[in-house]
Amino acid sequence: MDQRNKSKRAAYLGLLTALAILCGYIESLIPFSFGIPGIKLGLCNVVILIVLLLFGWREAVLVSAARVVVIGFLFGNLFSIAYSMGGAMLSILVMVLLIRTGKFHETGISAAGGAAHNIGQILVAYLVTPDLPLLWYLPILMIAGLITGILIGIAVWAVLLRVPSFPKQI
Repeated sequence: MDQRNKSKRAAYLGLLTALAILCGYIESLIPFSFGIPGIKLGLCNVVILIVLLLFGWREAVLVSAARVVVIGFLFGNLFSIAYSMGGAMLSILVMVLLIRTGKFHETGISAAGGAAHNIGQILVAYLVTPDLPLLWYLPILMIAGLITGILIGIAVWAVLLRVPSFPKQI
């Protein structure tokens, strides 16, 4: 890869990282109240899945980690960073495994990633506070993760329809 393409790639990733952070900010302004704490739409995951599909898992990990840290310091605390990081990394791992099979659509990949994100958060929470009743919360979060993951997957599919040649340019 020549220097121009490396610079172009870095610029795209920087813009996508900023977009993921902006999505996190916008989501913090929207008063989603499902009556259950911890359930969010996950707008940032549109950007993360696009990065994963167009650039690869390393770039998705970097963009996601940057997003989690910045959003955590702006709108949360160290615990929220830890929970989000655990969920984000497990989500990326699951999505990478599904992508490598070549058998799943963006919507299925995103739905599985949404459920995995919530599993990762509960695992981190359980490590911090080994409390068995915490695990009863997992089925509710998994269902929410599947539903929001489907919505995010549909959004990613719609975006990718409009940029079919984008990966070939980088």
